[in-house]
Amino acid sequence: MESADIVSVAAIVVIVYLVGEAVKAMTIANKWIPVICGAVGGVLGVLGMFIMPDFPAQDVLNAAAIGIVSGLAATGVNQVGKQLRRKGGM
Repeated sequence: MESADIVSVAAIVVIVYLVGEAVKAMTIANKWIPVICGAVGGVLGVLGMFIMPDFPAQDVLNAAAIGIVSGLAATGVNQVGKQLRRKGGM
C-alpha cells in the first residue's frame, strides 16, 4: 500500500469519525452508530474510487469494503479513546 492509499483511507476514517460524533449528539440510539459509520464509510469508499485517482480499489465491491472497514475503524478509534480515559491513561 502506497502512502497515497493510506491517506485516502485515513480521510474516510476521519470523515466517518466526525459523522459518528454528529450522530452521537442526536437522539439516535448508540447501538446504531457502528451501522451508520459502516454505511457512510461504504458510500465514501465508492465515491473515493471515482474521485481519487490513487484510491486503493479499482472496483465498486472492493471500494465499498475498504470504506466499510474504514468506517468501522472510526468506531474503534472512538472506543480506544474511551477505554484509555476510563483507565486513567489519558
